[in-house]
Amino acid sequence: MSFDRRSRTEQTRNDDRARDRRTRVIAISLSAVVVAGLVGFGSYMLLEKSEAKEKREEGVAQDAKQTEKDLKELAAEPVKDEKTWDAKKLTRNHVAGDVAYPMKPPVGGDHNQAWMNCDGDVYEKALPDVNAVHSLEHGSVWVTYNDKAPEADVKKLAERVGATPYSLMSPYEGQAGAIMLSAWGKQVTVDGADDRRVDQFFAKYVQGPQTPEPGAPCTGGLAAPQ
Repeated sequence: MSFDRRSRTEQTRNDDRARDRRTRVIAISLSAVVVAGLVGFGSYMLLEKSEAKEKREEGVAQDAKQTEKDLKELAAEPVKDEKTWDAKKLTRNHVAGDVAYPMKPPVGGDHNQAWMNCDGDVYEKALPDVNAVHSLEHGSVWVTYNDKAPEADVKKLAERVGATPYSLMSPYEGQAGAIMLSAWGKQVTVDGADDRRVDQFFAKYVQGPQTPEPGAPCTGGLAAPQ
């Protein structure tokens, strides 16, 4: 091999090595850019997610404060035409048989040892008084209606009860009003589901101050009339 040919071969090898170095540098640089971009994008997404979570938590806290404020204001309002019995004079013995209550639906008195579940339970059939009264003793509000109650009101009240712990709902034949709300020692007849007295009554008497056994369970009782 002549000297010139060896020189050209060596030059070609040098050019190939230089090209390989440039290719590696470019590849490494592009990789670094991509990694940096991914890291930056990931950090941005984490920051966005964190900020969104903080805003949601602030919104929930604000809503809770507003709801608590609204409930306090509603609970402080008098309920027009509300009937009251002395909660402390209503007897609370457990009995095996029926009880002749002086009001329909009953708002207290002796009752069966088993309570109706009242954790937002909506019943399609009438309930035994002696079981429902036990639920009132635990601090629940009992919504009752007869066949004169508009279907739309019954549906709306059922949705409300379904979303409210310590409340229950059932039909009740023989009651004076189309829609009535009862708690231990308290009762009111309302004009419909949108009557402000519904909000007031719930705010006052779901676990109201007149409750004989506040915090007692509304689950673990009867799930259906017996």
